[in-house]
Amino acid sequence: MDPMEPLPEEFVETRRSLHAVAEHVLAAARYAAVGRIGLEPVGRGFGAPPFPEPRREADRQLFVESDLIVRVDGGATLVEPLTTLRRAAEFAQVDAGAPPVYEASTALDLDRELAIDASSSVALGSWFRLVAGALDDLVASVDAERETPGSCTLWPEHFDLAVDLGAPGARANYGGSPGDDAHPLPYLYVGPWDDPGADEFWNATSFRGALLSYDELRFADDPAAAARAFFASGHARLSEQID
Repeated sequence: MDPMEPLPEEFVETRRSLHAVAEHVLAAARYAAVGRIGLEPVGRGFGAPPFPEPRREADRQLFVESDLIVRVDGGATLVEPLTTLRRAAEFAQVDAGAPPVYEASTALDLDRELAIDASSSVALGSWFRLVAGALDDLVASVDAERETPGSCTLWPEHFDLAVDLGAPGARANYGGSPGDDAHPLPYLYVGPWDDPGADEFWNATSFRGALLSYDELRFADDPAAAARAFFASGHARLSEQID
């Protein structure tokens, strides 16, 4: 993998705006169609998996790439600049607003200008791809019958890409966040469901678990390998507790 670049100055504001789009537009559209909210990495960005629409022969897909929202509708691909939540929802042909199954983390401010820097959005998409690759490798390495992995999902309310797996007593959420109020920049995490005990690996302070920051990954010789190693280390520590 190519070395990770320093994040643009506009990254945090862009991440906050894209989080609002994820909650109030993309997840809203998928929920209205199929009653589900999970998103996923798509191309150089993120969006909803293809979903059926009544009276349409082909599935629809909605995703964000750079500073654009994209709608794949039948054989047509339509593109609209991301300006406001209202305009994005109109383009997506959905009523803006978070689905009723979660409490939104971002405000539904329909006409506030979205602060989206194209380079920052692309960096966010690259981050999700890195996380997805490391999670796929983790899932492939475990005994699926014993550890019953969940689906790798980009949850709109948390705006993180995660999977849960592990035998009883060693189950945890493994994932990557593009940042939040406690940690403004991206990080990987392992969040055990039960108390993992005393171990310097469990270094997070805003939640129970372990955290590896964007900068720690960026300065690694191989960021993708470092991400895989972080998840594997957390998994091994938890598994040791029940073996």
